[in-house]
Amino acid sequence: MTTSRRPRRRVAGAVAALAVAVLTAACTSLQPVPFPGATAGAVSAAPRPDLGRYYSQRLRWSGCGEGAECATLTVPLDYARPGSRDIGIAVLRIKARNQQQRIGSLVVNPGGPGGSGTAYARAADQIVGASVRDYFDVVGFDPRGVGASAPVDCLSDSQLDRFLSVDPTPDNGPEEQQLRDAGTALATGCRARTGELLGHVSTPDAARDMDVLRAALGDLRLSYLGKSYGTFLGATYADLFPRRVGRFVLDGVVPPDLTSAEMAQGQARGFELATRSYVQRCVEQGGCPLGETVDAGLAWIRGFLSRVDSRPLPSGDRAVPQLDEAWASYGIAQALYDQGSWDRLTEALRAGAAGDGSPLMRLADDYARRRPGGGYTSNIMESMYAVNCLDRPDSPDLATYRARARRLSAVAPTWGELLAWGSLPCGQWPVRGGTPPHKVTAAGSAPIVVLGTTRDPATIYEWARRLRAQLANAALVTLDGDGHTAYGRGSGCVDDAIDTYYVTGQTPKDGLTC
Repeated sequence: MTTSRRPRRRVAGAVAALAVAVLTAACTSLQPVPFPGATAGAVSAAPRPDLGRYYSQRLRWSGCGEGAECATLTVPLDYARPGSRDIGIAVLRIKARNQQQRIGSLVVNPGGPGGSGTAYARAADQIVGASVRDYFDVVGFDPRGVGASAPVDCLSDSQLDRFLSVDPTPDNGPEEQQLRDAGTALATGCRARTGELLGHVSTPDAARDMDVLRAALGDLRLSYLGKSYGTFLGATYADLFPRRVGRFVLDGVVPPDLTSAEMAQGQARGFELATRSYVQRCVEQGGCPLGETVDAGLAWIRGFLSRVDSRPLPSGDRAVPQLDEAWASYGIAQALYDQGSWDRLTEALRAGAAGDGSPLMRLADDYARRRPGGGYTSNIMESMYAVNCLDRPDSPDLATYRARARRLSAVAPTWGELLAWGSLPCGQWPVRGGTPPHKVTAAGSAPIVVLGTTRDPATIYEWARRLRAQLANAALVTLDGDGHTAYGRGSGCVDDAIDTYYVTGQTPKDGLTC
């Protein structure tokens, strides 16, 4: 639940839990308009002479299944000391269907932090419209510390199971200490297992990697689709390299000036609003196991989480045999990202009321990128902290979280306390980042499209408006709807506007509401 996370919807089984959805049929009659002055294979100079060898590299592509090509990009571990140590960044490309009229590359990021961009790009047919697929190579990369790109490692699978099982809403001093100890174990494990890399996985580091990638792809400007945390990454890139911004879409916004406390407060409000929307639909459909009114349904969910805190349910999982408050919360949160999962959530809660925690545990597994029975398919639950704690450090003082929990519980009684304590490990993090939260303007950039969804649980709509107000050259598009992110979620109005922007360069009207 940190911006964590995520976008997450399944794509043809290829990208477990990333923010993608099958697009409605897109118009393919758009005529491609290339960037003014762009020439095939042109590469801009490196911003500094000591980065020249990175910017002049050429990717060596090889087939990696299902029509994809893969390569490794070489970047410096530390941009302040290029050449001292290099790391490899995994890159995957699905080539444009119309190579004769190809506009360029569209680099994509699904969020997280910790989501795999290579897995996301492999699902190119599902994450962008048909006309965009015609004229753009869709390119994804695993950001440094993620997936196949020098991955962060902190805990063994069994240790991670225990970390995720710790009570996220401590009721007394011993439980607060247990939560702190879990954060300390995570931080200590990250430093021991990851080493020097741990201090170089910040968002500005990944944004600089994106510019090296742009050059290696042969593009004068970077075109980009970033969702959720991917908007933070994209906005950071745009502020660092405004003159290299091509056609940029930031969907489900995380503004780079958010503090850790603001992140917790916004997500608490967002998940509370999304939960209310879910319960309202459950009640309207009839036969809702949560009650006959929205307020009764919300109270039911809070009561359920309180009950499993004291009396966990059998989970049906040999490695995590009990569904406690932590795993139940992950399962509910997972379903709130996409209203297509709401019916599944209702049945899981119905089963939970009958004493069976296994359906909700399966939702929690999706959230954590975990295999039923044990083992993880991704390092997102570790890399998420590694990136967030560099970008947004927090306090080591338990009293800070205690006070935050009281404030957030008043505005978000279902989710406030859990999210108030969520960044406690960042108060104990063993390394510090060099760029504190700050406003971005990207002055001098091409137009940037900012997308916001009014009842988004993880990236509240106000954040889209906030970033739009900061950017010097941007247009805000609003989806009046539920779920996380807007593009590719079934709104023809949104999809047509974004597809047209990518293919022709025509920026949507600022203030467009769909």
